[in-house]
This record gives sequence, structure tokens and C-alpha cells, in this order.
Amino acid sequence: MFNIAEDICSITEFKRRTTDVLTRLRGTGRALVLTTNGKADVVVQDAASYQKLLDRLQAYENRSRAAGAVGE
Repeated sequence: MFNIAEDICSITEFKRRTTDVLTRLRGTGRALVLTTNGKADVVVQDAASYQKLLDRLQAYENRSRAAGAVGE
């Protein structure tokens, strides 16, 4: 789950503390919103968490397709 107090970082801060930020991403599994001039610009996430998200989306789509086929 996204934590607004912890999961937003400026791109400048990300550049300064890349190793620390990547360690946090891997540890928490939560995505991080990077900002430019105070506005959300990019979202970064560790590969394992991203794969888990893709797997969940695929499972959801498969269930939706199966439910649609049953109702036809």
C-alpha cells in the first residue's frame, strides 16, 4: 500500500541517495513517486514487486475472461 509520508521523493534526492532509496524499495516492496518541481513525475518499483503486480493483474484478467465466457 502507498504511504504518502514515506513514498514520495524528489528526483534530486533520489540521485543523491540512490543506493539508500533502492535498498528501501527492495525492503518495503512499495513503489516510490519521484517528483520534479514538486509534481509527480515518475514511479519506480523493485523488479520483484513489479512482477508480483503483473502476475496479479494477469490472474484478474484471466478470471474476468472466464466469468465472461460462463455468462455467454
